[in-house]
Order: sequence, then C-alpha cells, then structure tokens
Amino acid sequence: MIFTILLIVYILIGIFIIVKLLLNGIRPTKTLAWMLAIFTIPVGGMLLYLSLGRNRRKNKLFEQKNQQIAAYVQRTEESYDPMPASEYQEHRRVIDLISKNSGFAPSSNNKITLLKDGEATFNAIFSALEKAEKFIHLQYYIFENGELANRLLQLFESKSKKGVSIRILYDGIGSFSLSKKYIKELRNCGCEVYSFLPIQFGKFLSSINYRNHRKIIVIDDKIAFTGGINVSDKYIKGDPYLGIWHDRHIKLEGPIVNSLHAVFAMDWYSTTNDDHILSSTYFIRHPKIGNSSAQIVHSGPDSDFSSTQQAYFSIINQAREYVYIINPYIIPGEGILKALQVAALSGVDVRLLLSDKSDSKIVRWCVRSYFEDLLKTGVSIYLFPENFLHSKIIVADNTISSIGTTNMDIRSFEHNYEVNAVIYDDIFAIALKNDFLKDCNKSIQLKYDTFVQRPWQNKIKEGIAKIFSPVL
Repeated sequence: MIFTILLIVYILIGIFIIVKLLLNGIRPTKTLAWMLAIFTIPVGGMLLYLSLGRNRRKNKLFEQKNQQIAAYVQRTEESYDPMPASEYQEHRRVIDLISKNSGFAPSSNNKITLLKDGEATFNAIFSALEKAEKFIHLQYYIFENGELANRLLQLFESKSKKGVSIRILYDGIGSFSLSKKYIKELRNCGCEVYSFLPIQFGKFLSSINYRNHRKIIVIDDKIAFTGGINVSDKYIKGDPYLGIWHDRHIKLEGPIVNSLHAVFAMDWYSTTNDDHILSSTYFIRHPKIGNSSAQIVHSGPDSDFSSTQQAYFSIINQAREYVYIINPYIIPGEGILKALQVAALSGVDVRLLLSDKSDSKIVRWCVRSYFEDLLKTGVSIYLFPENFLHSKIIVADNTISSIGTTNMDIRSFEHNYEVNAVIYDDIFAIALKNDFLKDCNKSIQLKYDTFVQRPWQNKIKEGIAKIFSPVL
C-alpha cells in the first residue's frame, strides 16, 4: 500500500516536471534525455533533474534584480568614449550582438595588457593592489589557502587599516576548500566577505549546478583584471600531476573598467542585497589612456540568452582568414561544432590548441570525442604537452580577440556565470596570434588519418564520456 502511494506520488511529480520541461521550450533532445532519466532511474533521475536540469532564467527573483541591474548598467555608458566609426563598421555584427545580450556598449581609449602565466599575473595584481586608495573589489571561482592567499591577507590587513574598503566574493563550490579560519581572518581585518550560492542544507540540489566562474579584480575603478587565473598556488608552484598551470590574464585600464566593475556589482548585489554598490559613486570618467576598443560580455543561467556562446559563434562565423582558439575544455555542442566545421570547409584556417593533459579523465575523453568530426572537416588540432594549458582565448583575422573565463562547453555556456573581454585591437590580436603560434610549435599536431586508427577502447571511452557532455 505504502509502495503504491509512493509510486503514484513519484509518477505525478515526474509528470509535473515533464510539463515544466515542455513549457520551458528547451531542446527536444534535452527534454527527451530528462524524461528517460526520470522514469528509468528511480529517484536518482529526479534528483539529477533538481540539481542539474532546472532553468534559472525563469526565476522571478532574478528577473526583478535584473531590472534594477539593467538601469545600473545603462548608467555606466555615460562614462564611455564612443568607438571610432570605422572600427564599429568592421565588427558591427559582434558589437551589436553583445550590446543587445549583455547591455554593454563598446568603449574606446583603453589600455589592455596581456599577462602570461601566474607569476607575471600576480606580480601585476599585487603591484596594483598596493596602490589602492579607495576600494578593492575581488571575485574568484577558486580561492584556495596557500602562499598567494596569505600574501593577499597581509596586504588586505595593511590596506584596511588605511581606510581602503575591501569586498571579496568567492564561489561556494569552487572555493569549498577555503578554510573558515582564513575567512574569519579576512573579516577580522575589515574585509566584507561573502560566498556566492554557498552550500546550504535544503538548497544544495537547487544551487549546485549554478556556479560563478568569474575572476574579477577592480581597484579604485581605475584598474581591473580578468582572465583564466584563480587564486591558487598551482599557478606558481604547480601540482604533482599537471605541474604549473599555464594561463592568460589581462590588465584593463580606461572606461572598460566600468563595465567589468558593473559585472562585479551585479554579483555582489545578487548575493548580499546591498544596493549601495549600484550607486554612481563607484564610476569615474576615464581620461584617454590607450588605443584599444573593447567590450565586456557576460552570461549566466539568469541571462535571457547564452551571451558568451553567441559571441564565440559570431566571432567564428565572421572570420575570413583565420580563427585560433585556446581552451582546455572544448566540448562545443552542436552550434559551435557546426560553426567550426563550416569555417574550416569554407577555407578559414581554424586551429584549436588544447592541453594534452587534463584535470578530469571523463572531461579528457569527452573533449576527444569531438576530434574526429573536427579533423575530418579540416580543423587543425594541437595538443600542448607541457603541464596544463588553462587559457580561454579566441583570436581572428588580426583584428578581434576574446579573453576571459568562459570554457567552450555547455557548462560555461548555460550553467555558469562567466565574463569575457572582447577586444577590437589589431596590435593586441597580432600579439595573441604570435603567442598562439609559439605554443603550437611546442605542441603535437593531430592528423586525421592517424587519429581514426586509435584503439577501439578509446572510442568506447569517448562515446561514454560524450553522453555526459551536457553537464560537463
């Protein structure tokens, strides 16, 4: 009797979930996959849906906050210098797409500095932090105890005593290993510290799938940093299996800082409900400091569209000569996969540079499951053998590039909060291209004829891993 009642309740809940899936209008293959999971994996399928399947874009709370944030973002444009007409026309499709999706117009007269690997990046970061006079706003997906964290604590203690306001935001899952003792020390020295979607009893399943993958530092609204590098000693000391992680970060100066700061402010407000950070007191009118035009693109599960995915798609689609991509997790999904294939078949020089090693075996096999389809259409694939390559970069035609936090996978495109800078600067693009080609020279190029002859065991592993691509 009890079993029958439980079964009926389970079926009714399952039907309710399926109706929600149909009303949300998600892809048919995804709807079918969840239907099969719910009715073929008792209890487990439903738990998977509750943790991984719900669409946060429909959350009314986020809709209300987004309305306030949209007005705030609009105010940031008052500090922008207009982009030169010739640059706008050259990249009009990408610019208009990002403006409509993310709300940020492009800005000109910026100075953008490429930072290679952990040592150079943290040297630049600490140098800038030392000069802070008003505020430091810092946000990371991974914030780990170690040498870097201790150096930051010492610096924050010093700056806080001098009246500098310090706000720190870290992801509840990505920074799960950060000790409570360290967080208490940060708060004791005057820092405001909050966890984005912390692990809480009763809310674990509803929040575990949505993570804040952004890495942002803003100092006095004059200097900002973003890119792929987290607060982790593996960027300076390495780890036993992958060695020192190779990555790229950028230092931003000029009006583009206001845009990146707005992204931090959105996350801070969403986490703390502190709307003081949305005031215009945090924005300055920047003097001309450089010659780069740039635009911030951000996305998350509460965005109307997958903005970073669409930006990637547009950059690939408009390439005429070449498009070079560095990313550790290329699990492209149907749209990006077709864009890469069509570009290569159209005569565009399409190259992908990935790490030969990975921090996840299942992800490694899933990434490789796409290689045959890509190689077959003329896409060149290079495997970087030295340690772990963690950069997230696209550069095309010596004119446009993107660098930031977004991986080329479904998790980054649909489930994570991400941010990238799209840079419209020939000199910067050429520097990234030359950097890319140097890494290619150190790498192993895969050949289609050789790759298709890989052991059948590898093909089985790839096929199994590919099943999980929507959640990796």
